[in-house]
Amino acid sequence: MRWILLLLSAALAGLGLLTVFRTPDWISWKLNIVAVQFGYLLALVPIGIGLGCFFRPGNSRGLAIVTGAVSLLAFALLVQPCFQAWQLGRRLPSLLAASFGPQAIAGTPFSFAGLLRPWPAAAAHTTLTYSGPLQLDFYPAIGRAHAPCVIVIHGGGWDDGDRGQIGSFNDGLAERGYAVADIAYRLAPAAVWPAQRDDVAAAVAFVKAQAPAWGIDASRIVLFGRSAGGQIAEAAGYELHDPAIRGVVALYAPSDLIFAWKLGRPDDALNSPQLLRRFLGGTPETAPATYASASALFHVDRESPPTLMVHGTIDTLVWHRHSVRLAEKLTAAGVPNLLVTLPWATHALELNPSSPPGQLADYSIGWFLASVCR
Repeated sequence: MRWILLLLSAALAGLGLLTVFRTPDWISWKLNIVAVQFGYLLALVPIGIGLGCFFRPGNSRGLAIVTGAVSLLAFALLVQPCFQAWQLGRRLPSLLAASFGPQAIAGTPFSFAGLLRPWPAAAAHTTLTYSGPLQLDFYPAIGRAHAPCVIVIHGGGWDDGDRGQIGSFNDGLAERGYAVADIAYRLAPAAVWPAQRDDVAAAVAFVKAQAPAWGIDASRIVLFGRSAGGQIAEAAGYELHDPAIRGVVALYAPSDLIFAWKLGRPDDALNSPQLLRRFLGGTPETAPATYASASALFHVDRESPPTLMVHGTIDTLVWHRHSVRLAEKLTAAGVPNLLVTLPWATHALELNPSSPPGQLADYSIGWFLASVCR
């Protein structure tokens, strides 16, 4: 039994290392989600093992000491995102205010008590067809008339995924007083860019047409996307030049697909070269205009909508540098923007809204929406 406890502690310590280091390509990146977003709950296991070794060391005191030390290491690694989130949370309001102006936002960026808060209650929604066979889920704003509308664009690498991804996020927005249109879009390789941008344009037009019936304000629309959906939100938001699009929120999104091609390898976690060829119909050499069109970085100008980015530095699938470069370009153009960098997060960082990255992302998005939807 003592050896089993040592192995369990070692496994949890190994999992905890994924809060510090990028997940290797030969390990599923989803283990980082477990470590960062649920590690503070798993940390109860090694602390229990460590206390057991301290108070009941048994006959093999040396083994008990080793097990206790490994358990302590596992505990420290699994809870360190909480303390880093607390440190970042102390600075986050000033960063948001400097970028988007002061706002009266309920709650705090991060709290230890918030780690155990319940997820938002499921909000009622209606499924509608908005363009051809494409559908969206509409969530009315709870307790708010003439509410702004957030158009949510799912991730999935452009060839997978569907609306309803991380549904608790939509529930939280509706609870906060924002209408949500969670859209499907045409997937690669059957549809290549700019089909996805055109689908967003169709969704924006549909939301505007339905605004009187839905009781929303058609002049206050925000595009929100995660991963591949973040790329679509950024590129569409900058290319459509629609004054009704008040802002863009992009989580862990690639902003320069030529850059992504140069970095990609067939043996990386996504087989990026194949994925990009399927999405863009070729390579940067054979389809240069398509790569440029899909890259938000090349469409930034002083009229671009304000942009909030949230990205983890140890993201295995989309390099954090994408968001750094876009933030620099937006700043140079005089566009209000902020990149919230999370040093221990990867993809799907908002999956658990109570987790350290979930709380920080939720607070940042709330501030941003309040600012651009005034």
